[in-house]
Amino acid sequence: MMQPIPASAAFHDPGYFVWCGALIKGSDGKYHLFYSRWKVADGFESWVTRSEVAHAIGSSLEGPFVFHDVALPARGKEFWDGMVTHNPTIHRFGKKYYLYYMGNLGNGVVMSTLNWDHRNNQRIGVAVADSPNGPWKRFDTPLVDVSADANAPDALCISNPSITQGPDGRFRLLYKAVGKQKPLPGGGPVVHLMATSDSPTGPFRKNLTPMFTFQNLAFPFEDPYLWFDAKRDTYFVIMKEMAGVISGTGHFSLVLFQSHDAVTWEKAEHPLVSTLELHWKEKPRQAVRRLERPQLMFDAAGKPILLLAAIDDGSEETYNVRIPLSQERPTKR
Repeated sequence: MMQPIPASAAFHDPGYFVWCGALIKGSDGKYHLFYSRWKVADGFESWVTRSEVAHAIGSSLEGPFVFHDVALPARGKEFWDGMVTHNPTIHRFGKKYYLYYMGNLGNGVVMSTLNWDHRNNQRIGVAVADSPNGPWKRFDTPLVDVSADANAPDALCISNPSITQGPDGRFRLLYKAVGKQKPLPGGGPVVHLMATSDSPTGPFRKNLTPMFTFQNLAFPFEDPYLWFDAKRDTYFVIMKEMAGVISGTGHFSLVLFQSHDAVTWEKAEHPLVSTLELHWKEKPRQAVRRLERPQLMFDAAGKPILLLAAIDDGSEETYNVRIPLSQERPTKR
């Protein structure tokens, strides 16, 4: 389904690292891109202390997209998400827009390596608005918090929220969780958990049975994107695989899982979504260092039309790409 990428489908924000990326069409007829950004001058690992969720607007899927505003800015150390916002994913449920994200706070120290103080304060939140242009209402407590039980699989920190509404009307929120069983400050293992609610703003009830565990690997997957395909009556998840075991690549790749109940998962018939390559329309195929944070955009009929991904190709700045998807299935030979 993945088609060659036009040059206009690469979104850059000069002077900033761009990561994540979620797209939605607003009632204004324009396309709204929500993404994470932080200053190149602070170094790549400063995402954990300096990231903010920004908002760009385009008049078409092809672009160009232009920075509009910071949707979720820093708001002070007195708030659980007061210093960092990251991992945006945008949805419209009913008449309102819901922007899910990871937020944190900490000592504010920019480091060349990961600042564990900020990383271990990662929590999941949601902001609500009547328009993609805001204003966004944020909450003073996380939508999903870590478990108080030190032995729980999400006792240390949580991030990477992804949400969908199932055929029963309930909301399922899949997230990355880190426990305290492994040595601190990193902790681990890294697993994924599902929480459910009757409302997009919660309260969410957790299922603390880890999902997507594999061959005793302490960190097999991250960056889930969850959706329900009504035509197939199936849930799907695209994830970043760390070791390339499912994909057979032996390295980072995007892979696909499926489930009929959002509890028991199996790899899809064709599990490999993408290797670390970009297939451009106007230039040669390009190998990249990182291709992560997959998100889909759907048309009004619920068909996926774009795959968005964050890209690190070794240049000074990172960026997001919008990969066109074809609805035509290839002819078997």
